[in-house]
Amino acid sequence: MKEINSPGEFLETVNAFRISRIVLTAHELDLFTILKDGPLSSPIVAKSIGANERATDRLMNALVPIGLLKKSGSQFSNTDFSIRFLIKGQPNYMGGLAHLVHLWKTWSTLTEAVKAGTSVAVKQPIGEREEAWLESFIAAMHSRAIQQAKEIAAVLDLSQTKSVLDIGGGSGAFTFEFIRENPVISGTIFDLPNVIPITRQYISREGFDDSVTTLAGDYLKDKLGYDYDLVLLSAVLHINSPEENKLLINKCAESLNPGGQLVILDHIMTDDRTGPAAGAFFALNMLVGTEKGDTYTEKEIKTWMQSAGFKYIRRRDTPQGSNMMIGIK
Repeated sequence: MKEINSPGEFLETVNAFRISRIVLTAHELDLFTILKDGPLSSPIVAKSIGANERATDRLMNALVPIGLLKKSGSQFSNTDFSIRFLIKGQPNYMGGLAHLVHLWKTWSTLTEAVKAGTSVAVKQPIGEREEAWLESFIAAMHSRAIQQAKEIAAVLDLSQTKSVLDIGGGSGAFTFEFIRENPVISGTIFDLPNVIPITRQYISREGFDDSVTTLAGDYLKDKLGYDYDLVLLSAVLHINSPEENKLLINKCAESLNPGGQLVILDHIMTDDRTGPAAGAFFALNMLVGTEKGDTYTEKEIKTWMQSAGFKYIRRRDTPQGSNMMIGIK
């Protein structure tokens, strides 16, 4: 575990928020897209985004040492990274940054959330969120999942799998990759009614209309279906309370065929909950952003799986840092 050894290192860590805010503001203003056709001066950019000339110039100057813009004389242009990832409409566009803008707002309430023991910023359930929030959230999850799905599919044994249920599947990125690994698989994406229309857009865009269907509902209240060979819970447990996770894992067991796999992909914490670091930080993300969410230990997850009747429970970690718990019905 890394220790901070000097006041300078400490202040550098504390002040890191400034870089994040600069980048998020540039994204909100769509600044990189404005520069997609070549170098422009800051007054021209300011006019394009409807902002103050001096302030725009200072923002663009700050993006140069960060490595997202280049400057020659009075002209600014995108770097190779910005061209590839930050221009709207490009195949690798990181539109999910809009979700980080939303997270900035919830994380600003961390002090109040620690006092209250729950989110004080988010009162509206995901099932009732506005379309713009949902689209940016699903885009952020998709951006993460498309790479993670490849490493997960490479680790799992999908040779005998014919049917997959992806609970809270969002864009369907994991199911798509499973089908690429084994084309006989048919997939079902289960998600909230207001998410499913977005899911269907991803299904059509990726060309899986013939092999992937959707099921709308609340996974804690509604039936999940039956006769699945694999049920995936990716980034789901951390949204729920322990009691809700027990209920959900029991429902997963009921939905699986004998010999079917339950695959849980999430932050899996050490018993003292200080590691991995990403999971410790994410526990606070759940505190500021949800009513009951948290990150959970391997022992907790294994206990819930055993209680639901799963056997041969094992943990698998990928070289890229993904953590899974796998059990057989």
